[in-house]
Parts: sequence; structure tokens; C-alpha cells
Amino acid sequence: MIERVRDLPDNVDGLRFSGHISREEYKEVVLPLLHECLARGGGIRLLIVIDGEFDRFEAGALWEDLKFGLGPGLELSRWERMALVSDAGWVHHAISIFGWLVPGDVKVYPLAEQDDAVTWLAA
Repeated sequence: MIERVRDLPDNVDGLRFSGHISREEYKEVVLPLLHECLARGGGIRLLIVIDGEFDRFEAGALWEDLKFGLGPGLELSRWERMALVSDAGWVHHAISIFGWLVPGDVKVYPLAEQDDAVTWLAA
């Protein structure tokens, strides 16, 4: 399941990933949020919370993500910051290897430090 994280500063958007993430859900929740961010103007500051119940992304969801990243109208310079909040070791490991591919600044925080992640994103 993907749900939007509410009660964030005006310049921060957020998503919580839990369980199994399907292509359809990705298209219905994540892509509209990213398009809203682009349409709003300004920079993109995104909080991604991956909780302990997260299972996996369907291959189709990853394909949608890749298509968005390669799609028309994408302005990589608009990605300012992304905070990944998770206690899963693979998240920290993946960012240490692939973080250079992420546009803008990216930091990983444990779940207990979600408030710190939001503070960093909003600053």
C-alpha cells in the first residue's frame, strides 16, 4: 500500500510504502503526486517512509518509476531533496551504492528520526 503522508510543511510532500506495491497503485498515488510537485513550481522535496511491513515493488511499479524518470518534461534540477526513512538495512545499502543516481540531495534516516528528516527537507 502507498499512502500520502499528511501534516508536512508546505514545501515537503511525503509517501509511506507498506506491504506489496503494485504498478496500478504506483500509477494512482505516486505519479500524480510527482506531477503535482512539478506543476506547482519550485523544488521537489520528498519524504519517503518505508515501514517495517514493506514487502516489495512489483516489476511494473519499478517500470513506471523509470518511465517517469525518463519521461518528457522532467526537470532533474527541480529535485532538491529526498529523505528515505526506514529501519530496513537494504535501504541504507542501496543508497550507499546507487545514491549518486538520485537527483538532488538524499539522506537516509531511521524510522525513529522521521521528524529530523522532515526538518532537513523543509530547511
